[in-house]
Amino acid sequence: MAKVVIIGGGYAGIYALRELVKNKNLKITLIDKCTFHNLQPEVYDLIANKSNIADVTIDLTTLCLGFKHNYLEYKNLNVKKIDQESKKIFTEEKEIVEFDYLIMASGTRTFFPASVPGLNNAHDIKKLNWAMFFKQSFENQLFNKIQNELKQCDDTHIIVVGAGLSGVEIAAEMAYNSKKFFQRGSFSCDNLKITLVSSSDTILPGLTPQLIDISHARLKSLGINVLTNTKLQKCEDGYAYLSNGTKIYNSFLIFTGGVEATKITEELDVAKNSRGQIIVNEYMQSDKYEKLLIYLKKNQVS
Repeated sequence: MAKVVIIGGGYAGIYALRELVKNKNLKITLIDKCTFHNLQPEVYDLIANKSNIADVTIDLTTLCLGFKHNYLEYKNLNVKKIDQESKKIFTEEKEIVEFDYLIMASGTRTFFPASVPGLNNAHDIKKLNWAMFFKQSFENQLFNKIQNELKQCDDTHIIVVGAGLSGVEIAAEMAYNSKKFFQRGSFSCDNLKITLVSSSDTILPGLTPQLIDISHARLKSLGINVLTNTKLQKCEDGYAYLSNGTKIYNSFLIFTGGVEATKITEELDVAKNSRGQIIVNEYMQSDKYEKLLIYLKKNQVS
């Protein structure tokens, strides 16, 4: 019986698992360091108080049981090393998992360029724990604002660096729901400022001009300040220094300037691009090991 291991319980890993369980003659192991699948597109609603943590997570143990496959198991492990020659996975928990076929679906992490000093203090909302921390910190600031609105009403300034889909969505959701919050309570201290910074000459690069114009108009209607052709140069003492010569004091800085491969992917001895992501052929196979990073179609493995 062929042993197939999937590293990563995100969308790619779950999608592969959904296909693999159709073959009852496979032994399948799903490995993830988290006990839950994180619905990343829903995290923006979590931050904006439109949903709760139960709406953005799915328990992996329960998910695997629901597939009703006799040879499927989920292991909550941290992968430390992959030996492609011996086909063994070594984990921080000292457990060794063997495989015949390996699917790398460990996903990506937010890319923090080393060329921007101080960026390590930015919020990374791709990680659920950081998204929760940001949500709680932001709510505390809102509470302090309404608690002290007669004494002082300091600005809360959020800078979102990166105007792709993630950056635009988080900026819009926060602006919209914050306005609703102040309106519902009839609070006068509604001086929340959001600046969206794009290094490109537009927001949402790659989309059609019509969609970009509609999105830009929506951001403007929400009071979001959009800066294009501008780069973040450094973060220091609560200030963001921008390439247009300005510096902005901020309460929070969210960085959505792209992604890179996870650490375990970086260490694999296969061809990769400049972001550490594995280069594959049309069958999703790596250049050296045909059984590594393979997309399994029906009856491809027996």
